[in-house]
Amino acid sequence: MDARTILVVEDESILREIIKDYFQNEGYEVLEAADGEQALQRMGSGNADLIILDIMLPKLDGWSVCRRIRKSSDVPIIMLTARVDEDDTLLGFELGADDYVTKPYSPAVLLARAKRLLDSRSRRSNSSESGDTLTRHGIRIHFPSRTVENDGAAVSLTHTEFEILSCLMRNQGIVVTREQMINEIWGYEYAGDDRTINTHIRNLRIKLGDKAKLITTIVRTGYRFENHL
Repeated sequence: MDARTILVVEDESILREIIKDYFQNEGYEVLEAADGEQALQRMGSGNADLIILDIMLPKLDGWSVCRRIRKSSDVPIIMLTARVDEDDTLLGFELGADDYVTKPYSPAVLLARAKRLLDSRSRRSNSSESGDTLTRHGIRIHFPSRTVENDGAAVSLTHTEFEILSCLMRNQGIVVTREQMINEIWGYEYAGDDRTINTHIRNLRIKLGDKAKLITTIVRTGYRFENHL
């Protein structure tokens, strides 16, 4: 398999170099950007498999970069933030980020989270369920291409929204707890609160339109993908 490519967007050169060295030592190709505008230029080539994106950037902040990338790509995004306000984290998720790491952080933790996102993406792409597709109530997931259609119309989902929908549809009629969802999608001890999952679910429901009612909230437990509309 060709080496996966990580785009590191960080204005502090020392931190950027540390991340670069750490990922290169693990066999990854690394692209660099020192500000938001450079990040969008690097993404123009379309060859990044995952983006590590600092929020506080010159020229164009991480929020704006994330928003623009999500208009055309579902590439996994990990946001780096020195802020501890949970509302800032939720804003990142609302804009389409898949994970976040708070500064100061361990490069090992950042690497583990990046690997988790990339591995889950690869696992779903290589899976074979009912001929590589899963269809429920007109919602069709095609795992190799990681695409979703709703009654034939394409639905653009982020990496995490795709993972959540896949998890719920595979367990149709069964309550999936938040803990089960976190373990399957993130795979590490969760540092946030329930609002993070709720934000992803809310975004997913908006994108599903009339089919949003298929995802039922089970109070204080989790979610269920219903058997009937």
